[in-house]
Amino acid sequence: MPRFNAYKRPEAVKPLLALADYVRNSGIEQNLIELVLMRASQLNGCAYCLDMHSKDARAAGETEQRLYVLQAWREAPFYSARERAALAWCEAVTRLDPIHGVPDEVYQQARAEFSEEELIDLNMAVVLINGWNRIAIPSQAEPGHYQSGKH
Repeated sequence: MPRFNAYKRPEAVKPLLALADYVRNSGIEQNLIELVLMRASQLNGCAYCLDMHSKDARAAGETEQRLYVLQAWREAPFYSARERAALAWCEAVTRLDPIHGVPDEVYQQARAEFSEEELIDLNMAVVLINGWNRIAIPSQAEPGHYQSGKH
């Protein structure tokens, strides 16, 4: 049973909902956004968000194979250079190195695939999902009930 429901404080989640709308309308491909949201949720161990974004990714046309192997994306041949750059950025921002932050190599890889504006939008997607993970995990939000397109 969930510990609390953050939606009972609508003003508290309103900024995250606005950021979600911004990210969704940023122009970055929806399937790429979903991969990033899933990868951060894997790193953070957020079952609720993994359930949600795996369903949204499939609804956006993502394949089962790519979702199953996402955790090992570096070894899999079926992610594009742009997706690899986004996933590396996602991991670096989610796991911020306490001394160096995001490594220059990861930044350079991202800038090779994303304009400055797109990188800002990608970064905001990572900020967004890390925020949601930090609500869903301590609240013990229960996975399994989310239906894509009804949120």
